[in-house]
Amino acid sequence: MQTEYRHRREKLMAAIGEGTAVFNSAPMAVMHNDVEYQFRQDSDFFYLTGFNEPDSVAVLAPHHEEHRFVLFVRPKDKDQEIWSGYRVGVEAAKERYGADQVYPITELDEKLPQYLKKADRLYYHLGRDRAFNQTILTHWQRLLATYPKRGTGPTALEDAKLLLQTMRRVKHPEELARIRRAVAISVKAHNQAREMAQPGLYEYEIQAEMERIFRMEGGSGPAYPSIIASGPNACILHYIDNNRSMQKGDLLLIDAGCAYDYYNADITRTFPIDGQFTPEQRILYELVLEAQLKAIEQVLPGHPFNQFHDAATRIITEGLVELGLLQGEIDQLIEEKKHKAFFMHGTGHFLGLDVHDTGVLRNPDKTWKPFQPGNVVTVEPGVYIPPNYEPAEDQPQIEDRWRGIGIRIEDDVLVTDNGHEILTAGVPKSLAEMEGK
Repeated sequence: MQTEYRHRREKLMAAIGEGTAVFNSAPMAVMHNDVEYQFRQDSDFFYLTGFNEPDSVAVLAPHHEEHRFVLFVRPKDKDQEIWSGYRVGVEAAKERYGADQVYPITELDEKLPQYLKKADRLYYHLGRDRAFNQTILTHWQRLLATYPKRGTGPTALEDAKLLLQTMRRVKHPEELARIRRAVAISVKAHNQAREMAQPGLYEYEIQAEMERIFRMEGGSGPAYPSIIASGPNACILHYIDNNRSMQKGDLLLIDAGCAYDYYNADITRTFPIDGQFTPEQRILYELVLEAQLKAIEQVLPGHPFNQFHDAATRIITEGLVELGLLQGEIDQLIEEKKHKAFFMHGTGHFLGLDVHDTGVLRNPDKTWKPFQPGNVVTVEPGVYIPPNYEPAEDQPQIEDRWRGIGIRIEDDVLVTDNGHEILTAGVPKSLAEMEGK
């Protein structure tokens, strides 16, 4: 495992040359009063170190004669460990995580300058931790103030996250193995949810069963708040109340995935709770499925990132016009984004350490970057017609039979050397399979 993290650090240090990069851990988040959420490490920090404790800092200084990789961590503390768990500590962190030097986090202000003063640039992402942002800016300002006397030090501040976005976009075999495991657990949970769904159950009962499987199969839990949306709730993109009693004639939209060893799955299926689509539900389901299949066809090495979204958008817009839910010329409707009344989100995103994973999408000239082998992307078009939908002035009124229908179909797709692989193919999605149990 440590070989994997070391290779990543070496690649990043080669990119920063004579610079120094600083990464801080995620802060502990407060749920309420003095109760904290379960800690989850910052993804960039974990990607480079595998270290899973708060109050820690990683420094990469390839120009330093002795210490190219430095960690600042919490020291061992018997009293604190009784309350909040064992700590790795300074001595063990050096051996276990391959750092050239490890210091207590309390010595950060004292020790950090020696790794900055000979760097030509400082790489750091100004993130949400404002206190630590100020710590880094203060050190940088001090070095700038004394630069005339020394003639060395970072005169520029660059965003370290931009370098990592390029690295993290391509998944290596070790990462893909974890994604595949997260997917396998999620597939099992989705298939079980479809088997147990029936009128009269509450959405949270489905959620509880799926998240039980996530944990029982070795995952750390849900990758994101599970969306178990029945009936009109499916028209709320990030619905998480999950407290409605499912009714006969409802569709159930389940958008849920497991997190496994920091990597994530993200799957959505929509199906009739009582095993039979209404005519309107069937028509819209077939439209979304066609759009998804056409979009997946565009997830190929060398194809620009926007191409799969454009394919899905055109299919959905043409279908909505044919159904009389939109009116106008197809290209103009797309250009004016009229389809967003019913399909208001993108067709997908990268997937990995983060559910909405990092990755630069455009080049400086505004052209779209192409897919590369090793990219993992979600493909998730949808159509949503809220009960209170009000058309724009230039668009037609719609009949009530369409209202309250929300459908999304989402798969996780790996870009391969010659095409793609649908990682989540183990969850059925054909019209016949959705009506059969």
